[in-house]
Amino acid sequence: MITAEQLPAWVGVPVIIFLLLGSLLTFIGALGLFRLPHFYQRIHGPAVMVTLGVGCVLIASIFLFSYWQSRPVIHEWLITLFIFMTAPISAMLIMRSAKYRRKK
Repeated sequence: MITAEQLPAWVGVPVIIFLLLGSLLTFIGALGLFRLPHFYQRIHGPAVMVTLGVGCVLIASIFLFSYWQSRPVIHEWLITLFIFMTAPISAMLIMRSAKYRRKK
């Protein structure tokens, strides 16, 4: 297995950039959960930002493990597809249930 010291710059730099970007987006989404005033805004901020943040972290993982294993890694692509499909749907269903609950 290749250690971090042996990692070339063309792999390390995108991994670092995507990890930092993913961390920043996830932090902004979590901050929006606490700072936004209304329920619909509170659910929208984390749903979008955390999904993008986790997507960036998974892209960094794809770069790193594809290089380390010397073959394309499929697991992270499946996780990314699953998250990008389910996170907006679950946020929409939570908002819809809150809307119907307020009508009653």
